[in-house]
Amino acid sequence: MHTIRDKSKLLARVRRIQGQAQALERQLNEEGDCVEILQQIAAIRGAVNGLMGAVIEGHLVDHLVNEPEQAHREAELAPVLHVIKAYLK
Repeated sequence: MHTIRDKSKLLARVRRIQGQAQALERQLNEEGDCVEILQQIAAIRGAVNGLMGAVIEGHLVDHLVNEPEQAHREAELAPVLHVIKAYLK
């Protein structure tokens, strides 16, 4: 499974996001500059989008592209589309 195979890379991304969120919290507590706060929020959003993209890509490849049985591919498609649609709202 891709999340197991890529676990260390995904966890590294999560840790970077945590660090960015902690930096944002510090900026807010210290009443930092609005532009810097906005930049930090944008950086966090970009990092989360990158994480989501990596997990979606792995899922699509492992569970749809490399899946030999059509029935399994069809069963995997609906849940991932649901998650993608919810994420894009």
